Amino acid sequence: MLEIQSIFSILFVTTGIIFMLMGSIGILRLPDFYSRTHAVSKSDTLGVFFVIIGLIIYEGFTLSSGKLFLIVLFIALSNPIGTHALARAALKKGIRPLLHDDKKGGPSS
Repeated sequence: MLEIQSIFSILFVTTGIIFMLMGSIGILRLPDFYSRTHAVSKSDTLGVFFVIIGLIIYEGFTLSSGKLFLIVLFIALSNPIGTHALARAALKKGIRPLLHDDKKGGPSS
């Protein structure tokens, strides 16, 4: 039973790390603020979710895993709200989203 628990824990933590890596690549590759914010918010939330779920599986059902579950719940609720507030503030500040027609060599050029 302990080996199966360790295998699932490693799989969840590895999946979380891969999601966070994809978010980091999204920051570097995507063209504008809103795309970057969207990529990072989604991948960061999923990445942290999977890592902490992996830690819960590794820990077993104890008081520590209950605390970790509360952390997952808090992140699942607060991260999308924070990202939405950040994007809304950027829009009010005047940062425009990059439209497909704004790129050089786009279909309308």
